[in-house]
Amino acid sequence: MAEVKIQGGNMDIVKFEEIENKIIDLRGQKVILDSDVAELYSVDTRDINKAVKNNPDKFLGGYILELSKEEKNELVENFHRKIF
Repeated sequence: MAEVKIQGGNMDIVKFEEIENKIIDLRGQKVILDSDVAELYSVDTRDINKAVKNNPDKFLGGYILELSKEEKNELVENFHRKIF
């Protein structure tokens, strides 16, 4: 079983399967929701979003996608992430 080391937060080792299960296909790209990134790093979602807002130069273009209202509604309705 593969493991990935996550720096920061309270968690040091994360099983690859735990990350893989959080990946969804959105607009033809593989993405992880901010809430899932926060969970991986053992922080609140607002902390992830604040870090992105306060440090835009650290995130390459295309790294951050903002969901449209329709995409968000679809994600909430079909919370079985692999179906989205």
